[in-house]
Amino acid sequence: MNYKFKTKPYAHQLTALEKSWNRETYAYFMEMGTGKTKVLIDNVAMLYDKGKVNGVLIIAPKGVVGTWYNQEIPTHMPDHIESVSVLWQSNINKKQKEKLNSLFKTGQDLHILIMNVESLSTTKGVEFAEKFLNSHNTLMAIDESTTIKNPKAKRTKSILILSKNAKYRRIMTGSPVTKNPLDLFTQCYFLDPFHLNHESYYSFRTRYAIMKTANISGRQIQLVSGFKNLGELSEKLTPFSYRVLKEDCLDLPDKIYMKRQINLSPDQLKLYDQMKKEALATLNGKKVTTVNALTQLMRLHQITCGHFTSDDGSTQPIKNNRITELMDVLEEIEGKAIIWAHYQYDITNIIKEVVKVHGPGSIVDYYGLTPQDERQGNIKKFQSDPKCRFIVGTPATGGYGITLTAANTVIYYSNGYDLEKRLQSEDRAHRIGQKKSVTYVDILADETVDEKIVKSLRKKINIASEVLGEELKSWI
Repeated sequence: MNYKFKTKPYAHQLTALEKSWNRETYAYFMEMGTGKTKVLIDNVAMLYDKGKVNGVLIIAPKGVVGTWYNQEIPTHMPDHIESVSVLWQSNINKKQKEKLNSLFKTGQDLHILIMNVESLSTTKGVEFAEKFLNSHNTLMAIDESTTIKNPKAKRTKSILILSKNAKYRRIMTGSPVTKNPLDLFTQCYFLDPFHLNHESYYSFRTRYAIMKTANISGRQIQLVSGFKNLGELSEKLTPFSYRVLKEDCLDLPDKIYMKRQINLSPDQLKLYDQMKKEALATLNGKKVTTVNALTQLMRLHQITCGHFTSDDGSTQPIKNNRITELMDVLEEIEGKAIIWAHYQYDITNIIKEVVKVHGPGSIVDYYGLTPQDERQGNIKKFQSDPKCRFIVGTPATGGYGITLTAANTVIYYSNGYDLEKRLQSEDRAHRIGQKKSVTYVDILADETVDEKIVKSLRKKINIASEVLGEELKSWI
């Protein structure tokens, strides 16, 4: 393709564009880390240059809407395209209202509206999206489209209705069929109700799921016990989709870094501000104070992670969004993943939540409280048992000397301040025996020390030893 790209595409990205760029509907089934965001932006640019679209509605999970707005669009949108991008916020003040109004000014600019998927559960969000769609020739894209897999969800119903007003439609996700083939119905229905030749979810389920009747509390309900006709389903997907796995992309870099952003909960925000201003915080009558800047940094970091250790030694939980974001990331990825957490307290919560969603045997641990006689068995299980998809640990314990090459995704639930521990923990997956690129995902709380820690570690700065005294105070 002779298009004037801002950033050079990889071979698989070019193939995706060649197959899709002028199609009204298309699915990018591209594994996390293979660059589906760039493909979508280039696709938009091509359609805009041909006069086909003048508006884009991007619907994405909360953790990545900021990345679309702050990073991906500025990085990949070609310089010759004049565009106006607005990130939707439900609290519309005067400044936000001016930004939203700029999307309806007449002219030649490409107008881009980025909304988090949860906003389509609200009347305000739906009405604004409808107004935008009706005012533009629009490409509407769902990033991580498994977020609309539930046909009964309010946001799914809203998005399916809105899709009728979009001239072009795209879905993007890494794992379309591998987890539950029934998840495909609403994703494909969003593109075109006729793609799968089923007018309802229930006729689709009858064709591809094996059902059994179960008695629960005196009621008979239908449960999925297996699947059938999956070869036929895959054939139906082929004409309007492109599948990319990291192992098939020979030109990808060895390491790919991504961020998932979360907002502090109201409780966290209150405590964070207290600790930042006064070097003390109080929750449920428990007080935590600090004596120096490094301790203050640690306390602020604990608060962003959803807990703090009070002066009497007890740990106080704080309502937070971090575990929800982790589960969203795990939903999106293929294969196995390593989860690193800085605090032992968080590991217990992670294990509990993963078992609840993915079942017993899906996760093992490797940290200070893992018995010595179980550690090697846990590594072996993770490396060789296909049912065991996740291992969780602390970089201080699990970050050294062990091989975890069964994973090509590494998630930092939280980071420490020690550069050596970060580098060592990254290399548990990225070592001899690894045949794929490795994707590193940092979960971080926006506009907090969390963000600064990740930024510093990626710049190879050892916070524990290099950022001290007054420098650290200004940094906090």
